[in-house]
Amino acid sequence: MTYEEFNAFCAALPAATHVVQWGGSDVWKVGGKVFAIGGWDGEDGQPRYTFKTSPLSYDILKEQPGLRPAPYLASRGMKWIQHYDEPGLDDAALRDYLKESHRLVSLGLTKKLQKELGLNQG
Repeated sequence: MTYEEFNAFCAALPAATHVVQWGGSDVWKVGGKVFAIGGWDGEDGQPRYTFKTSPLSYDILKEQPGLRPAPYLASRGMKWIQHYDEPGLDDAALRDYLKESHRLVSLGLTKKLQKELGLNQG
């Protein structure tokens, strides 16, 4: 997945907003809370995508080639994974995890804000 495809996918998620911060990374938020980060390229030039996961997904994904606990975030006990190298996730799986990250973060918003943003209704 290219950064352009990553940004287009994240932009299509409900109530998603975009800022560029942390050294030029594309940071995607819902209700003001981060759900995905694209950036922090390494010396190898590989794109890097960071997202929140469930505890179970975190335990599985952190052991997969091309994936690792997200620098900074995971070291603080948060369940975030960084896709940093090949083989990593294929594009369809990465989209699924980005969508799930959006959902997990949105569930942490107040019920009032969820309703205002039209999230998690029904």
